[in-house]
Amino acid sequence: MTYAIEAQPLWRPNPNTVGDTGMAIFMQASGYGRYADLWQWSIDEPEAFWSKLWDFTGVIGEKGTKILVDREKMPGAGWFPEARFNYAENLLRYRDDGEALVFRGEDKVERRLSRAGLYAEVARFQQFLIASGVGEGDRVAAYLPNLPETLIAMLATTALGAIWSSASPDFGVQGVLDRFGQIEPKVLLCVDGYWYNGKPVDCLAKNAEVVAQMPSLVQTVVVPYLAEKPEIAGIAKALNWQDLPAVDAKKEVIFRRLPFAHPLFIMFSSGTTGVPKCIVHCHGGVLLQHLKEHLLHSDVRRGDRLFYFTTCGWMMWNWLVSGLAAGATLLLYDGSPFAAGGTVLFDYAAAEKMTHFGTSAKFIDAAAKLGLTPGKTHDLAALRAMFSTGSPLSPEGFDWVYREIKQDILLASISGGTDIVSCFVLGNPVLPVYRGEIQCRGLGMAVDVLDEAGMPVRSEKGELVCTRPFPVMPVGFWNDADGAKYRAAYFERFPNIWCHGDFSELTAHDGMIIYGRSDATLNPGGVRIGTAEIYRQVEQLPEILESLVIGQDWPPGRNDDVRVVLFVKLQEGHSLDAVLIERIKQQIRANTTPRHVPAKVVQVADIPRTKSGKIVELAVRNVVHAQPVKNVEALANPEALAYFRDRVELTD
Repeated sequence: MTYAIEAQPLWRPNPNTVGDTGMAIFMQASGYGRYADLWQWSIDEPEAFWSKLWDFTGVIGEKGTKILVDREKMPGAGWFPEARFNYAENLLRYRDDGEALVFRGEDKVERRLSRAGLYAEVARFQQFLIASGVGEGDRVAAYLPNLPETLIAMLATTALGAIWSSASPDFGVQGVLDRFGQIEPKVLLCVDGYWYNGKPVDCLAKNAEVVAQMPSLVQTVVVPYLAEKPEIAGIAKALNWQDLPAVDAKKEVIFRRLPFAHPLFIMFSSGTTGVPKCIVHCHGGVLLQHLKEHLLHSDVRRGDRLFYFTTCGWMMWNWLVSGLAAGATLLLYDGSPFAAGGTVLFDYAAAEKMTHFGTSAKFIDAAAKLGLTPGKTHDLAALRAMFSTGSPLSPEGFDWVYREIKQDILLASISGGTDIVSCFVLGNPVLPVYRGEIQCRGLGMAVDVLDEAGMPVRSEKGELVCTRPFPVMPVGFWNDADGAKYRAAYFERFPNIWCHGDFSELTAHDGMIIYGRSDATLNPGGVRIGTAEIYRQVEQLPEILESLVIGQDWPPGRNDDVRVVLFVKLQEGHSLDAVLIERIKQQIRANTTPRHVPAKVVQVADIPRTKSGKIVELAVRNVVHAQPVKNVEALANPEALAYFRDRVELTD
């Protein structure tokens, strides 16, 4: 089953303004009139492309004369081996009185900071880090919400050449220790608490427990959010952020210019199949990739107002904050996306004249289910682009955006991951938007789809791969000296080719459809089915709030075949009966194939998900098969797993 190819796009670039976009200007500067030709050049001549991109985006630093060495090695290729520069210096390039950021904590807190003010705060925190003995290669970890202080601390850390890592405060104690315990930070930042759906959540007891089990720490900094002077006596080596020493207002930030491959961020895999992998990303790869994605693919311009709904435990936070290098004002938000009556994010968009609105596919689905009509209820005149990621955006999600938000908007469904802290496939302001499709493959990314035999396919499902090196590949995993874990994660399936683990299809428009994670792909009767194909159909029914599907080994005790089992969470006031089950099956059968139809449909009270909102099919599959879930700390709501255990409906 594949989606029907749409003949007419939902949106086309305005011919009167498309020439002003960053992508169009870069195409003209590179001598190409069609995106397809530009993309082909970018992968055929990577040295020329990435060198051109460095110059075009105005990277601050020394580029050197060599661009790429060992270009046939994957992993192993080396980028810009002579370069010296600093990620934070490029983000702090503007020091005027324009707004660097606006912060909202639900409807409880609002703060603003100018670019000059941000620079001064970074200088202040950096002096504290230096006094604490933090230098190149040391780790600084943040257990924080998406606050201004989080951004300040990251910039101060990376400017010094130290390595930054973050997690959101909704992680439990073990989840934090599983992550930060592996990287042994010297300084930890944490928060007294946070707001969620109008309610305060205290974090001081958790902080004390975490700090007590991290012997590497020399200093803990508590950021006040719920209270101006939180009680921090119970936290070892703790200091209130407000009590950090003041510095001279003219104090300059120290920017250590570093090699291209110097570690910048340590990111973590979701950890649902074991202890999270510590993925190390470098200054050069992150900066160049994010500049490309912001300035070209997203058309972020100086003075734009960029928003992404994210926590600091999701890679989209790292992606968002790089928008400073494009000259954008960052619109930060912490809390529930449906606080204050459900419209808080659209209230924010209207009030701050948001130009770029980033969110998850699940948020779009939920807003549609709630019957929101932001285009009618809010002034969104400034909004030019909307981003969606986290899971595949259904064709109906595309319809809702263009019907209920704005007709003249670039809807950029994007897909990549923590593994590359960026995108393989994403939006493009010079290309049309087709219903249900991601617009294009990213510049410099040799993305393809391979079948089981490793052969390229078009308009067929297969594995999303990248066949040539790219600068934002991880420099490795932490504590993986011989690189064995790194190679096993991405390069075992197809030698010398990055296999990302997404079940995908390249379309006739040279766009991309993502059908779900390959490891969650269903295989009834030997036919591969992407989970997104079923979710798309089920969640159109008004009674269904959310769903999760797995393949159950059947008959029991054998692993040579599976049957499709669908779990549904219903809207309040509804229950699963024979009539609704038949409607669900008919909806799937009529719009996919008989093989997609679940053998069993089971109601559950909740669906388990990761901290970044992704549903966890593999964890549920393990529970159904009485196998252990290796890291429940990775889940936002681990208690939901109990709803799937020992279900009598699955015994016959």
